[in-house]
Amino acid sequence: MTDLFHTHTALTLRRIALIYLVLMLCRVVFYVYNAGTLGPLTGGELWQLLAGALKFDTASVVYADGVFILLSLLPLHVRDKRWYQGVLYGYYVVVNTLLIVCVNLADAVYFRYTQKRFTADEFFFADNANSLQLVGKFLAENWQLVLVAALLVALLAKGYGRRIRPRSLFSGWAYYLASTAVFVVAAGLCIAGMRGGFTRMTRPITLSNATLYTPDSGRANLILSNPFCILRTVGSAGSVRYVKYFTPEELPEYFTPVHTPPDSAAIDLSGRNVVIFILESMSAEHSAHLRPDLYADRETKGFTPFLDSLMREGLTFRQMYANGTRSIQAMPSVLGSIPSFKTPFVLMPQSLGESRQLPAILADRGYATAFYCGSERGSMGFGAYARSAGVDRLVSREEYEARHGTNDFDGYWGIWDDKFLQFAGEEFAATPEPFFAALFTLSSHHPFVVPAEFADSLPKGYTRIHRGVAYDDLAFRRFFDRFGDEEWFRRTVFVFVADHVSSEKFAPETSVYPGNMHILGFIYTPDGALRGEIGSVTQQLDIMPTLLGLLGNDRPYFAFGRDVLNEQERPGWSVGYDGQYRAVTDDALLSFDDAASAVTPRPGHVSDAAAADSLLDRFRALVQQYYSHVERKRYTPE
Repeated sequence: MTDLFHTHTALTLRRIALIYLVLMLCRVVFYVYNAGTLGPLTGGELWQLLAGALKFDTASVVYADGVFILLSLLPLHVRDKRWYQGVLYGYYVVVNTLLIVCVNLADAVYFRYTQKRFTADEFFFADNANSLQLVGKFLAENWQLVLVAALLVALLAKGYGRRIRPRSLFSGWAYYLASTAVFVVAAGLCIAGMRGGFTRMTRPITLSNATLYTPDSGRANLILSNPFCILRTVGSAGSVRYVKYFTPEELPEYFTPVHTPPDSAAIDLSGRNVVIFILESMSAEHSAHLRPDLYADRETKGFTPFLDSLMREGLTFRQMYANGTRSIQAMPSVLGSIPSFKTPFVLMPQSLGESRQLPAILADRGYATAFYCGSERGSMGFGAYARSAGVDRLVSREEYEARHGTNDFDGYWGIWDDKFLQFAGEEFAATPEPFFAALFTLSSHHPFVVPAEFADSLPKGYTRIHRGVAYDDLAFRRFFDRFGDEEWFRRTVFVFVADHVSSEKFAPETSVYPGNMHILGFIYTPDGALRGEIGSVTQQLDIMPTLLGLLGNDRPYFAFGRDVLNEQERPGWSVGYDGQYRAVTDDALLSFDDAASAVTPRPGHVSDAAAADSLLDRFRALVQQYYSHVERKRYTPE
């Protein structure tokens, strides 16, 4: 009996079963870390989730250990050699430490900030010069995970049974016949495991298959595991596959990204400078002006008192929604009115196709164009995207430190926001008019630190980010106090918009769609030329069309958003993707994928079935237009 349990096949099964156990333990940690977002699990739901998890874990095991399995079952006597067994042990421990333990535990933290697991996108775009420093900071903050990782690696190493010498039940020709049969069966099972099934009709599973086991996109990530998510998405940005719902002739009738400006606009701000502040993690819930209901009975009345005062004097978008959950998705949404769906647009090779985005359009009208970010030049891909959008000048940490020295680095991401805003104002003042500038703030990002000089005077708040939000609000107050009387300032249109909702949330509705996309957004003109409120749904995609309308653009342009002041015939919605295509309107929530669609009335609203079906068709047409242009690598009105 002992010989049976010590055969190559039995030992391989034991070792693979141990990987399944480790994956499940990583999933438990993932849930514990994100229980507040994922919510409680019911008994009936748990079995569905486990069934889905088993399928994706099988794919992860094959991706990570397929080579190990086949080498372990190789039908040759060389596998009995001591050196050969040593190589197998080294492969097992090293590969599974990296691809199973480290990546899946890292997912537990990463999901809190992006609502997704690691995919090939992150590795394709991981070009931060301070990546190693940031990894060190994250490890220190999450030391509990480091301990768990050490225990799981020890479990793998101890449970491997290295001291057990494999035995064979057969000899001679029977050995080769039996071993070959086992090898062939194992190879077939590996192929089926990677594909997600045995039948010829089975298509290789993708990340979206997780929604077969739960309609909730967050819990779909609980089902998924790595290295499946990473390896399954390698190369996915290079191919474009999408459903064609309409013929090329029908498609523009439902939605077109080509805009023809009206003969006259509601408001004319032609020739003014434009500055867009893209605010890191500035959720609507941080603002007492946007969410007074959250602060009625609280001692701290919001964390953006200065920005709230600007909103009361400007044009405020009360229902502004982000089109994605990551900073790199916000850039093309805001500056190019181009969304991101399954893959962030910037990460797709096709994003390098011909385009006419806001900076390029304004440059053709004589504007000087610049992009400001206090991080190192080239980090996070912001500068590269800005260049592709038509920005002429990049201003980064290097330019700041060349003038002001190296003492204002925050130790994590870049220059403190209040220092960098002051520097940017100096640069604005020296720039020939008219000019366009976009500036990305940093300090309200994890790990949510503020300069020591302000730490005691800023409100601690209800989540870790609130002090950083209050610091950024103060930074803008200081910016406006210093430059508010200058001529260039009075001739500037200021746009404030968040990149995405913060990972730190305290209002329950901010944890679920569409509240988890509700952000701060408004336009401010110092002379009061633009005032009021837009109560209907708006999105980051609407910023470029609205600005072009305000600046008197009279040429056709390409955009997936709408001019909220002059294009009332276009849908008022915000679109995105979280495992399904989703849109929020004033009245309803829309969703669809390849298999199904749904329309859910928003609280207090009654959905008109005919109108909802029409909106779904227009939404499908928008998605088809997006992918057809990605396929052609062309983002111009021609």
